[in-house]
Amino acid sequence: GGLAARSCGRGFLPPKKTDKYTGRLENNRAGNPGSMTRNPKVISFFDDRTFTITHIVMCPETGATAVIDPVLDYDAAAGRTYRESAEVVVNQIGQDDLTVEWVLETHVHADHLTAAPFVKDSLGGRLGIGGKVGLVQSAFKKIFNAEDSFATDGSQFDHLFADGEEFKIGNLTARVMHTPGHTPACVTYVIGDAAFVGDTLFAPDYGTARCDFPGGDAHQLYNSIQKILALPDDTRIFLCHDYMPGGRDVIMHTTVAAQKAGNVHLKDCKDADAFAAMRNGRDAKLNMPALIIPSVQVNMRGGALPPAESNGVSYLKTPVNLL
Repeated sequence: GGLAARSCGRGFLPPKKTDKYTGRLENNRAGNPGSMTRNPKVISFFDDRTFTITHIVMCPETGATAVIDPVLDYDAAAGRTYRESAEVVVNQIGQDDLTVEWVLETHVHADHLTAAPFVKDSLGGRLGIGGKVGLVQSAFKKIFNAEDSFATDGSQFDHLFADGEEFKIGNLTARVMHTPGHTPACVTYVIGDAAFVGDTLFAPDYGTARCDFPGGDAHQLYNSIQKILALPDDTRIFLCHDYMPGGRDVIMHTTVAAQKAGNVHLKDCKDADAFAAMRNGRDAKLNMPALIIPSVQVNMRGGALPPAESNGVSYLKTPVNLL
C-alpha cells in the first residue's frame, strides 16, 4: 500500500510478501461516567513475525495518547529494516486524530527492534523507559564492545522513569512500577485499570518471562509478579508478547484474576525459591531469541543504529561463542 511505498522511498525495502497478520483489538471499559478520566481506551496490534503486541493507550476525554512497545521490522537475512508494522500504528493514530504525548518502552527488548524513533519523528511525543536502563546498557556495551562514546546513562531516551513515578497522558494518571527480573530495568505502566507489563507475564497458559539474560534474576521476577498481582483483580493486564500455544487465537490482554487463577508457572510455585528453581531450570534449555543480536544493539540506543563507519554504513556485530 501507500505507506509501504513511502518507506521504500526512504531507502527501506520490505521483504517479499508474506502471510503476516497484524491483528487489532480495541478494549475500552467505560464504567461509570467518572471512570472515563481514569481508565484508558486501548487499541492493540499483533505482529506475528515477532509475536509482539504494540498498544495505543488513549485518554477518552482528550485524545492524548501513548504508544507502548512499537515494532521496527527487520529482515535478518538481508540486514534491512522496514516500517510496515509501525506504519499501521502511525496510520491508525492519524486516522483517529490523536495526539501522541509519550512513546514508552517497557524494557530493552531482545526479540524485536523498536520503532520508537520512527513513531516519535512521525507523531511527536517523548521517549521514556525505566530509570535502570543504564544497567542493561553497561552489560551489553561490554558484550558488543560498543564504541567508547556509547553512553550508559540512559541519555539516549527523553525521560527515565523512577519506581513509583507518576505522569500524565491527557487526563489519565500513569504510575510506573519497577518490575525487574527479566531484565534489571523492566517497568510496568499502570494507567487506570490497565497495566502494561512488558515481558514480565505472558498469557496464563504460557507463563512468565525468562531470566537468563545479563542482569536477569528469577527471585526478582517472582517478587515483581507479586507486585502486579497485588493490583485489583479486574485490572486489565496488557501483554507484550503472545506465542499462541497449541495454535490458539492470539491473546493481547488478560486480567489479574485470570493470572492468579491459571498462570501455569505460578500455580505450583508457592514461594520465590520454588519459582526460581522452576524458572532457572526452564531457562537452561531455551535457545536465544532469533533477533537478540540486532535487537539489543539497536534498542539499547533508544532505537538508533550504531554510528556509521567510514563508508557511511552502520554495522551490527555478532559476538562469536559468547552468548
